[in-house]
Amino acid sequence: MRGGWIALLLALLGGSSLSLLYGGEAQPAVVCNVKVLSDKVEDVSSFEAWQQAVIKPDMSDAQKALAAWETVVKFRHHDTFPDECSALGPSGTLDAIKLFNVYGYCRGTGAQPAFLQLVRQMGYEARAWSVNRWGVPELKYGGAWHMFDPGMICYFRKPDGAVASVEELVAGVKGWLEQHPGMQGDEPKIRKYQADPGFKQGPGILVNCPTYDERGNFALNYFGWFSAMVLYDGSNNTPFLYEEASSQGYRVNIRLRKGERLTRNWSNKGLHVTAGDGKKVECLELQTGSKALYYTPKWGDLANGRVGNGTLEYAVPLGDPEVFGAFLSAENLAQRAANREAEALLHVQDAAKPGEFVLHMPCSYVYLAGKLAYDALVGDGGSIAVAFSDNHGREWRPLGEAKTSGPQELDLTPFVLRRYDYRLKFTLRGKGSGLNKLELTHDIQHSQRALPALGQGENTVRFSAGPQESTLSIEGAGMQFKGKQVTCEEFGALFNGINMEKHAKAGVWIPEGAQCDVTFPIETPGDLARIRFGCNYRAGQEQEYWDLQVSLDGGKTFQSAGRAAGPTRQNAKWVVFSEIPPGTRKALVRFAGVSRGNIVLWRHRIDADYLEPRGGFAPIKVMYTWEEAGQPKEDIHIARMPEETWGITCAQKPVLKSIVLERAD
Repeated sequence: MRGGWIALLLALLGGSSLSLLYGGEAQPAVVCNVKVLSDKVEDVSSFEAWQQAVIKPDMSDAQKALAAWETVVKFRHHDTFPDECSALGPSGTLDAIKLFNVYGYCRGTGAQPAFLQLVRQMGYEARAWSVNRWGVPELKYGGAWHMFDPGMICYFRKPDGAVASVEELVAGVKGWLEQHPGMQGDEPKIRKYQADPGFKQGPGILVNCPTYDERGNFALNYFGWFSAMVLYDGSNNTPFLYEEASSQGYRVNIRLRKGERLTRNWSNKGLHVTAGDGKKVECLELQTGSKALYYTPKWGDLANGRVGNGTLEYAVPLGDPEVFGAFLSAENLAQRAANREAEALLHVQDAAKPGEFVLHMPCSYVYLAGKLAYDALVGDGGSIAVAFSDNHGREWRPLGEAKTSGPQELDLTPFVLRRYDYRLKFTLRGKGSGLNKLELTHDIQHSQRALPALGQGENTVRFSAGPQESTLSIEGAGMQFKGKQVTCEEFGALFNGINMEKHAKAGVWIPEGAQCDVTFPIETPGDLARIRFGCNYRAGQEQEYWDLQVSLDGGKTFQSAGRAAGPTRQNAKWVVFSEIPPGTRKALVRFAGVSRGNIVLWRHRIDADYLEPRGGFAPIKVMYTWEEAGQPKEDIHIARMPEETWGITCAQKPVLKSIVLERAD
């Protein structure tokens, strides 16, 4: 009955070290922030990681801006929008770090906000324009504005070498067109002029673009000199300031428990997040260096393609005494004694009441499909029920109930699709009822481009693990996406003074009067370290704003963590709140609006980082597989320290296959 009192003691100790139970140092239940990097690919797993990897202290402002632009160009390809239905209104994925790591592709309206996010987090003032239904971003340094377009992959240098602004581009193109009547807006004529007499005979402001090819097309041939001539001609009352909605807060945090295995492949099997919606992803079947991906090797792309399909598998070690530490909670359970072969590996301890445990399944990559397989031992009149939650345990939906012994299988795909985090609750009833096997298998989507690729010759691989933190995330969807994604209401949002009719129809938050607020409850499995949150919003007048607030006393008082202020037609504000007393696991996050008739909130996201109660370091197995000249190759390394570096030599150009991470203890 050892497992029963282990679970009881763990509950009483609030997650204290398992070494107290065994009289020695036990392995941690989970290792957080596991990372493997190669010297061939920049680390884009978080903004902080990107900044450390790419931005050097001696860089000028212009060099930093160019580095941010190049990052978006490298890690994002022009294609359809990956749609997770995870926003209030338009639901395309618009988080730079998520785009880089999970997808690697999006429309131009995702590339521009990604650039803005990077430069704003570096502290630069930045803005976006609409030019003939295309968005372009600018940032300010050296007392002037400079346009860098990662969507069309272009920027333009003036004769003095400085990068031109949007207003300078419009003035230059418009002035030239006035001297060449009949060309404005006539794309066929402009394309003909690009070839003969040639784009270099056009407006001087457009002559010096570092990404032109010899024909005047940009790095991605969808666009070229002709595009700039159409966009910056000053027609249709453009340019005007306008910013696409965006979100931020996602980070890669690979977590590994005993029995858990993450496989990321430099290939796919045709799966992607919008397949069920009938949307086609052009780059799904393309190889790097060919067709639409012809340009990416010039930007350091060593991957085979762009879309990756991997797997997250978890064979729960039910017989391991430390498995209770891997559960979020466990009650009235015991493990099979050495001399009791008839018992299940994990079973009800006191048959007079049910046994129960909750399994947490976060993943850094979006779930596309899932399967649960378990081997049930059901006593007379007993049962084993399984329930699912995708809103952090606020609500539970029944998945199935086994009333007879034997193998069981449940399809999780309808429940986990588009999710990054869910929980399963197992309720065991009846004398002798228990489990002998519990396995979860998921298909996931990730970008091949961000994986730690190997190149021909010497490669340096760096491993790290920690800090031992996890994150609870809330990005409530609008009611129009109910059933496809977790809505604000399902996350427990409390609305006050919001026009609920407009919220239900369009997903936006618009106040009914002068004041409004929306409050989200947060409860984390471990002590809160910080709360990162913010919004994409409108505050049309100077006196209008959304105040970003946190309460740690159940709503008695709120502290302002920052203000999304006007006047602005559309902007974004993101803050970090870390003034949190030790031992705090509950908080309220509130978006409080003050309106004079012109405030709107389109997107929001909350990320509550918490200390993993049973986190620590344990050895991690890292396995690369690839081919050289058709011959299979592999490198297996056991990382026994939180930071390690080793080398891998590829005698010939490698065809990369996979990188697999799992516990080695």
